[in-house]
Amino acid sequence: MDNLPPIPAPYATADWRRRIADLYAAIRAEPNPETGWRLWHKTRSRLFRDHPASPLSETQKACFDAITVWPYDPALRFEVDLVAQQGPTIDFELGTDGTMRARPVARTDGLKQGLGAELTLWWIGGYGGGLFLPFRDATCGAGSYGGGRYAIDAIKSSDLGLAASGRLILDFNFAYTPSCAWSPDWVCPLAPPENRVEAAITAGERDPSGDAS
Repeated sequence: MDNLPPIPAPYATADWRRRIADLYAAIRAEPNPETGWRLWHKTRSRLFRDHPASPLSETQKACFDAITVWPYDPALRFEVDLVAQQGPTIDFELGTDGTMRARPVARTDGLKQGLGAELTLWWIGGYGGGLFLPFRDATCGAGSYGGGRYAIDAIKSSDLGLAASGRLILDFNFAYTPSCAWSPDWVCPLAPPENRVEAAITAGERDPSGDAS
């Protein structure tokens, strides 16, 4: 990443997504979760600083060092079962990008003891589809971005996969801020009411307002 080759503008977003997909593949292959988390933080920070598809403007990049995160907390890494769920499709309005439709497909089983609530996983409609897990917690607007963060977003290949037990890995140390928090040029789908928890999840990315001023 320090010697990032020239990337043609039409390919920039595709290259960003490929690099993120490669990053999460490396994280899933890493047996030590905290080591994987350090790679995640280092790589995302470099992409934000150096990549042409970064949500940061050139002015912001000039004074940007790294994404601000909470220290790694192993207590906020969970392996959860999934309970199939059905419900109405909801629409996420994305400005000039149109509408993203998603339907609930599962509810977690394994977060309530640690977080006080379970969360819903959504399936993104359209070609290819994919899982989506946005959430809001008590840190929103008081330590993390007010609109919430993402734990899983298949469009960006951000998925830690399954544990050896067959349960889904939800490690909130990898919770990240949507691009709209960094730039008004982006419009992002945010957590619906089903995915709002009262606990303060002090892990993952913090409010970026001081990182890209």
